Amino acid sequence: MKGTSCNHDKMLGPCPKKVPIFGALSEEEILKVAKMAKHTQFKKGQLLLHEGEKSDRLFIVNKGQVKVSKFTIDGKEQILYILTSGEFFGELHLFNNEEVNNFSVYAIADTEICVITKDDIDRIMEANPEISIKLLKALTKRLAHTETLVQNLATKDPEVRIAHMILEFCQKFGTKKSDGILIELPITREEVASYVGVTRETISRKFSKFESLGLISQQGNKKLLVKDHQTLREYIH
Repeated sequence: MKGTSCNHDKMLGPCPKKVPIFGALSEEEILKVAKMAKHTQFKKGQLLLHEGEKSDRLFIVNKGQVKVSKFTIDGKEQILYILTSGEFFGELHLFNNEEVNNFSVYAIADTEICVITKDDIDRIMEANPEISIKLLKALTKRLAHTETLVQNLATKDPEVRIAHMILEFCQKFGTKKSDGILIELPITREEVASYVGVTRETISRKFSKFESLGLISQQGNKKLLVKDHQTLREYIH
């Protein structure tokens, strides 16, 4: 993978500064990590990592968004995560370089990635052991997210799955407005269906139902205004 050095961006700052696992580092140490990293640009729809391949790098999303997916035996996509600026993937390989990717990663917008090799990360962790603990905490949190996803997919009620997704997107992509929380949907309706494990038609029907109940307001295909956050929460309990 070719890339350019992760130079300090006066507007955005270096990639590692955005990542919580590097939060304990000083400004000088952050810049050292940034010098180890390489920037790579990806266009919307471009493949970053392929399921089944080996990797020895940590990938940090500097700008843009990516989706982490698996494909079922019958070729259906199941989206596991949507990652945005400051989030990362490839962390499993930092502890076991025999691991292969158990997912594929695609850019869902024009995206800039910071890449740090395992050897460089090993040196960083040796000098700053607390980073290892933070990485393990991040892994645990991601595992919990996957378990929640599995539980949601196991439920027979698509409304519960969709309500859970809307609440998740509120937290991650929402902006508070006077009349609710506005979500800029990071994925298409087809991808929303893949994330929740239902058909696009079911997404449309349930969004319309939630809208008729006054819980949300649809603003085109890419925006949702969540008007009744509390009632949506009651769906998932």
